[in-house]
Amino acid sequence: MMKKPVRVAISGAAGQIAYSLVFRVASGEMLGPDQPVILHLLEVPAALEHLKGVVMELDDCAYPLLQDIMMTDDPNLAFSEIDYALLVGAAPRGPGMERSDLLKINSDIFKVQGKALNEHASRDVKVLVVGNPANTNGYITMRSAPDLNMTQFSGMTRLDHHRTLSLLANKTAADVKTIKNVIVWGNHSATQYPDISHATVNGQPANSLVDQDWIVNDFIPAIQQRGAAVIKARGKSSAASAAFAILSHVRDWVIGTDEWVSMVIPSDGSYGIPEGLMYSFPVTIKEGNISIVQGLDIDEFSRARMLKSQQELEQERDTIADLLS
Repeated sequence: MMKKPVRVAISGAAGQIAYSLVFRVASGEMLGPDQPVILHLLEVPAALEHLKGVVMELDDCAYPLLQDIMMTDDPNLAFSEIDYALLVGAAPRGPGMERSDLLKINSDIFKVQGKALNEHASRDVKVLVVGNPANTNGYITMRSAPDLNMTQFSGMTRLDHHRTLSLLANKTAADVKTIKNVIVWGNHSATQYPDISHATVNGQPANSLVDQDWIVNDFIPAIQQRGAAVIKARGKSSAASAAFAILSHVRDWVIGTDEWVSMVIPSDGSYGIPEGLMYSFPVTIKEGNISIVQGLDIDEFSRARMLKSQQELEQERDTIADLLS
């Protein structure tokens, strides 16, 4: 017997990332080959005509799992009875715009979306915020949906996690499958801390295979600046890799994983991170429940970088605090 369809909302649905995402969701790559889906595609009014073309292509694929498609510019309709919300769309940073300006513009967007989720989504909805600044946009969304549990909200550092795996694999000439326990701590920004101090490569401690100078001067800056490097190389921001990270993040959230993965979630106070702050931690997942990996030794080098990212997030939170009242 076929499963009951689930409803998946995707904002920014006519954008680059969504174009690399929607077809893979419809094919079953995110939720499984036996899970029918109904897509709720949300866009701003100016992009609806472009979105029509995406919907035409989805129709032309004749996906067996795709039961229906809704396209709209109304978050209240887009989030009606949905089971998953992939909030990909966000206002981009324009020329001369300060980060505080970007935060305030996006606070309006994600406050509206949070209220729509609160009023119309399934009570078990899982929300992934991708649009940058993802941590604080996730915080705004969560705070604007007080009737939903905080644990239903997450933000994406899975792309940074994948980048960390790839760069370490290339450096050590290892198969990426043999690398375990990398971590991305903190904010999805230039203060994020990719941490390999607990990682292993083919069972060996990663720190024994690379030198500290490479970690400090090459590895960490490369991960922190990878998005900018992609833009410089292709003239556009990451799209296909971001879409794959979204699929990986949600698939693990649904199916579970014993492997450590990096996710932005509301802190429970672990590792001294203030409760409720949307911060990236190493986690494992079982039956939809996300658990922060506990008991890790944090040396002074790591603590300083984790704190720097925490302080940036606290500053972002304080910048938009009056807009949430």
